[in-house]
Amino acid sequence: MRKNRFMQKTLNLSPNFSKKIRPKSQIKYVIIHYTGMQSEIESIKRLKNPRSRVSCHYLINRKGNIIQMVHENKIAWHAGNSKWKKISNLNTSSIGIELVNKGEKFGYENFPNLQVKSLLHLCKFLKTKYKIKKENFLGHSDIAPLRKIDPGYKFPWRTLSSFGFGQWYKFNRKYNIELDKKKFRNFFFKNLYKIGYRYFKLKQISKNDKKIISAFQQKYLPKEVNGKVDEKTLKISYFLAKKK
Repeated sequence: MRKNRFMQKTLNLSPNFSKKIRPKSQIKYVIIHYTGMQSEIESIKRLKNPRSRVSCHYLINRKGNIIQMVHENKIAWHAGNSKWKKISNLNTSSIGIELVNKGEKFGYENFPNLQVKSLLHLCKFLKTKYKIKKENFLGHSDIAPLRKIDPGYKFPWRTLSSFGFGQWYKFNRKYNIELDKKKFRNFFFKNLYKIGYRYFKLKQISKNDKKIISAFQQKYLPKEVNGKVDEKTLKISYFLAKKK
């Protein structure tokens, strides 16, 4: 049988991981990042530098080559301070995937087709192996919206969702919302809480609100990021919350 070139992996192991072996049943999430550095070489150096205290399980370069940097049964240090639903510290229950991309700081790039294809094949492999739910394929900005923006507004979440990795939305007449605009904020954050987002107060305006709204829009409305709860943003949050 011919080998799938998109799932051919090379090993370039990082020393940055927790030594304790975790059971297969503990792995429930896949977290997607971009490297945010000027080159693949710099990214790998940082992910292997013991002083950086960061790593990932897999790195996918611009040509679609998959590099394994931490074995899946070990906890890589990719998520940092993070929350999703009832879980804090997503490192313990996730596989971290870094995509080589300069990011906002050094000139954010589109994700090449070869890179996306390899990601899709890797996600399929992980989903099957660990029985990961569709909605548990997340971005770093989902689980740490106050400090992270990756994989960013150019990441093709809609494409991933069409293959079964991550949630997406579709508008439906039955989701029309008749609500006073003054109530938009509280209703939106109730929806986000149901979806899994954290780092906000349900009934109290917070300085964190704009970052969290922007993180949500960056994923689902990448061309309309304004940090405000408008009607379209509200409808998307309602649709996604209703799916729970």
